[in-house]
Amino acid sequence: MVTPLNVAVLVGSLRKDAYSRKIAHVLMGLAPASLDCRIVELADLPLYTEDLDSAPPASWTRFRSEIQAADAVLIVTPEYNRSIPGGLKNAIDVGSRPPYHSVWDGLPTAVVSVSPYKLGGFGANHHIRQSLVFLNMPVMQQPEAYLPEVAGMLDERGALVSAESREFLTKVISSFAAWAQTLAATSSSRPAA
Repeated sequence: MVTPLNVAVLVGSLRKDAYSRKIAHVLMGLAPASLDCRIVELADLPLYTEDLDSAPPASWTRFRSEIQAADAVLIVTPEYNRSIPGGLKNAIDVGSRPPYHSVWDGLPTAVVSVSPYKLGGFGANHHIRQSLVFLNMPVMQQPEAYLPEVAGMLDERGALVSAESREFLTKVISSFAAWAQTLAATSSSRPAA
């Protein structure tokens, strides 16, 4: 049996009942046994400033350690003003510093964006990918996952309401599992942060 990959799940919205958090839980529930998924919280991270690098806040240290222990990253996010939510961008920045000690280096990643509107968070999805390329995080290309009108995909408990949505999200998480396992099998161990 293959050892499951430790997947750090980042939820872009800080709102307790966010659609992105609900979709993250759906994806975690659909994940095959080859993935061990857990949400890594980012709401408590102070805004990144280089002034704190010499004595990082405990939440930065906790966050960096949790990402360093991961084998892959799944990002589930809404779109704010056609771009990345501030809390998520801050988490990416916190993990990337100090220079030459990025905890992101080499981590296979998938991005799922959600929106209550028709575009499905397309802008956020692609803005995040720009940062991930710089951070040397290979991002799964297919299937692309933009979830429009997400409110209609879920019932009041956060469960999917259609077989079509379940089938698509199963394909997304299964494809991510296969892709991340392939990368893990062909890459050398990640550098220490």
